[in-house]
Amino acid sequence: MSRLIVPALLAVLVVGIAAPSVSDDMGEIARAGQWQVGVLRLPEAWRLSRGAGVLVAVLDTGVNSRHPDLEGTVIQGPDLTGTARSLWGQHGTAMASLIAGRGHGDGRGVIGVAPEAEVLSVRVTLENGDPLREKQRSGAGDALAKGIRYAVDHGADVISMSLGGGSGSWEGSAPEEEAVQYAIGKGAVLVASSGNDGDTANRKNFPAAYPGVIAVGAVDRGLKVARFSNRQDYLSVVAPGTEIVTADGSDSYVVGDGTSSAAAMVAGIAALVRAAHPDMSPYLVRRAIELGTRKRPADGHSRAYGHGVANALLALRAADRLGAPAAALPRPGAYFGFGDGPPPGSRVPVVVGMLVLVAAMSARVIVRHRRRARDST
Repeated sequence: MSRLIVPALLAVLVVGIAAPSVSDDMGEIARAGQWQVGVLRLPEAWRLSRGAGVLVAVLDTGVNSRHPDLEGTVIQGPDLTGTARSLWGQHGTAMASLIAGRGHGDGRGVIGVAPEAEVLSVRVTLENGDPLREKQRSGAGDALAKGIRYAVDHGADVISMSLGGGSGSWEGSAPEEEAVQYAIGKGAVLVASSGNDGDTANRKNFPAAYPGVIAVGAVDRGLKVARFSNRQDYLSVVAPGTEIVTADGSDSYVVGDGTSSAAAMVAGIAALVRAAHPDMSPYLVRRAIELGTRKRPADGHSRAYGHGVANALLALRAADRLGAPAAALPRPGAYFGFGDGPPPGSRVPVVVGMLVLVAAMSARVIVRHRRRARDST
């Protein structure tokens, strides 16, 4: 099924703030405007991990590697849109800068959540204002599904998808869901934006709604859920998503709102966790991010906040706990990284787990007994 995928940044709220080139003044202003750095506790988190050795695939509109904040960070992958490059790389560059931006000079430019990670750019969609989007609507095929598989097959540890269903198609697709399952099975962590129509239709948004994907909503400076952020049962966490400064094109910056930015930051947190725990499963990386949150809902989860406001330092601490030997076994119902399993307090997983354990032990006893019987004959 062919469908259009649109970036999840609120383009109408994006305001350019730069001159034709990145001046020192603009770089300083951009860095000073990154209010999320304190909220996510990045300086403290960077003492534990900076994302070194992790490859984050940015499935988006393309990433411009010429921006000074991304110099030496980007690996260019394929263009799977089937269209010419007219408008190119604005949204993708913005997201890449939030994930792995390194800034430039002395304290200038955008610094990402995981500044030592690398970015693999795979173009799977077009800019919101691109006149060629009509052509993509009829001829793009399953660009996102192909992009996910390409990213996994080329070593991506984390896949960031700041985009969502469009053109009236919000039910997802079988090729995409199969690609998601393939990626998780190969050990990749998938992150996606929850969507930007929370104050209107509040539709179920894909790829965020696929089981196993970390779905991310947006909060403002007061850590209140942004009005546009989609509210759904499958929401994992929320992160800063208003007045976010990002790189733009090859030599400028923009300020924008949207769940796109929030998802990119959480992808960066996933990269920090993966760098600290290279062998941690996608399920446990997700749980570390969900457990390492602030402003957690009273009952543990809500449609608006998910499990709470993402926090890089707390996620790393949670990952350390989950990485201990006693925590290595996933809960029943979560062996493939899908979903959260039964609600807290449920006795179902305990009972099922005990029955499975008893059955397994019984089988081992029978096998050993039979082996001994054979050995004695």
